[in-house]
Amino acid sequence: MTANTPLLEKLAAEYGTPLYVYDLDGVDAARRDLFGALPESFDVFYAFKANPHVELVRALRTGEGPACKAEISSTGELAAALEAGYPGTDILYTGPGKTRGELARAIVDGVRLFSAESLSDLTHIGEAALAHGVTADALLRINSATAGASTSIRMTGTPTQFGIDSETVAEIAAQLRDVPGVTVAGLHLFSQSNARDEKALIGEFLRSIDVAAAMQEDLGVRLRMMDIGGGFSVPYAQAGARAQYPGLRAALEEKLDTTFPGWRQGEPRVAVESGRYLVGDSGTLLAGVSNVKVSRGRKFVILDAGINTFGGMSGLGRLLPVSVVVDTDGAGRATEKASLVGPLCTPGDILGREIEVPETADGDVLTIPNTGAYGPTASLLMFLGRPAPTEAVVRGDEVLHVSRIEHIRTPV
Repeated sequence: MTANTPLLEKLAAEYGTPLYVYDLDGVDAARRDLFGALPESFDVFYAFKANPHVELVRALRTGEGPACKAEISSTGELAAALEAGYPGTDILYTGPGKTRGELARAIVDGVRLFSAESLSDLTHIGEAALAHGVTADALLRINSATAGASTSIRMTGTPTQFGIDSETVAEIAAQLRDVPGVTVAGLHLFSQSNARDEKALIGEFLRSIDVAAAMQEDLGVRLRMMDIGGGFSVPYAQAGARAQYPGLRAALEEKLDTTFPGWRQGEPRVAVESGRYLVGDSGTLLAGVSNVKVSRGRKFVILDAGINTFGGMSGLGRLLPVSVVVDTDGAGRATEKASLVGPLCTPGDILGREIEVPETADGDVLTIPNTGAYGPTASLLMFLGRPAPTEAVVRGDEVLHVSRIEHIRTPV
């Protein structure tokens, strides 16, 4: 067995595999690091899409230090946020496809801040607010005309469902300002994910601040808030540490002092958002070896965890590239080249091609680190009807919560 701690071995023996283990000490450390890298007055919105497990998102709200707020884009994520204790006033509702029913639910549950992707989206937000006798605040998401730093996922500079094209803002500014039931409170500038390095991250943030200044002029609205996005990096299913950003705070403070001199007094209030950075290295995936075979000279290690358990969206080329690197004990155990594949009846169920793994036999357990983000809920959970992986939440050696997502078909 290659699980690297007695606790992981115990949990795998008790609950079986595939098994995710999330350590809240890691979540706490990531939150401290991120807030520590930012100017003191910044807000941090946690992107629930990275991992909406209630125990993890609760940990990001409670404990020592500043609390994260919630960035959500569905009523399911809204329910998780409310269960974890987030008040509606600490929730930002985003996404290009918000339905009228979803908007009504969010308004009823106390959400008052929305990201608007278009004039029509803004109108829908206003209609939902008016129907319930309130006024909502909106951050206009901007699709900048130009792309900035290189990144694994680019969110601006091309035709897209995300955001209002920056070159059209001046033309439609009066319409945006005059939508009943909603006030244009600021801007949402999410342009990248998983920045290459600190220089790239800083460069993109500084460019977003310049875009915000230009959009404020085009809109004719004094910004009360701006969300300048994310891009904070952590290894994905490979060993390694979260990125550190020692120069970020000073760079942001200098730029904001010049471009928005009132920001230190909250005019505007500035926020960033992060998903994987806050939870990615808290998670470990334990995968059982079901079979080992050789085909035409190549070895295949067949696991009980595949793209139905981890990286399903990336397996379809939609999210992050899957190329896991398993822990190899560090105890001198012999390794070999093999492909890690899952249990599904599709040739696309591959977690790693010709990677270094410990010499492995049926019944062993492999440990895949840095899997706290984009795990079960970003996978093909229902494909072939296999059970969802078990998820255990721990703090150090204490087991706090163990659960599994169940697929239940209910009449409507």
